[in-house]
Amino acid sequence: MAKGTLHGVGIGPGDPGLVTLKALEVIASCPVVAAPRTPGGGMIALDIAQKAIDLSGKTVLPLDFAMSRDAGERAASHNAAASLLRPHLDNGFSVAMLNLGDVSIYASFRYVADILGTEGYPVSMVPGVTSFCAAASLLGMSLTGPASPLHILPDATEIGENGFTTRGTRIWMKTGRHLPDLLRQLRELGLLHKAMLVQNCGMPNQRVCRDLESVDVASEYFSLVILKDDA
Repeated sequence: MAKGTLHGVGIGPGDPGLVTLKALEVIASCPVVAAPRTPGGGMIALDIAQKAIDLSGKTVLPLDFAMSRDAGERAASHNAAASLLRPHLDNGFSVAMLNLGDVSIYASFRYVADILGTEGYPVSMVPGVTSFCAAASLLGMSLTGPASPLHILPDATEIGENGFTTRGTRIWMKTGRHLPDLLRQLRELGLLHKAMLVQNCGMPNQRVCRDLESVDVASEYFSLVILKDDA
């Protein structure tokens, strides 16, 4: 029996209207849908997909990934996810593994795909709209120019050298609890007036801030800060 294919499917940042036709096509073709589950039991990627396509009749697999700085804990959760998917793939059932944004940008899918791909399981990737592109659209801005490079930073845990000395547009993704420190350093460097923020992009509790000097911003995991030289 031929093995099923593991499809990594990017479903965008939150707005179900940004789920691509290709993503919908692949999800519809898969009898099994997998998605990350938060410690609180939520499945954000699945919730977005369900607003764009009927998932009734499909097997839904929650995947629990360790949000830890311990490499061993993270690897154990990746292997556990692969073990959960493996029986379905062995039975010839293809799996659509849903990821927020795009599957090539800080996606949990990559770890599972690396494990199963080396074991001979077919793997494919379906691109999705990234959070920073969606945020730029909300802000009505261009991220790049003819001589303006784009720097994408995963979080704000190493703020000092990650963006303040580089030229162009800098994006800090998923700043979470480090957001106050990032904003403080931007203020001390006289750069806060150039920075803009989008929280929970595309979700019901979305917030857009173009003027960070005059508003108070609470920490949110999905907090994205954009700093552009010519802003």
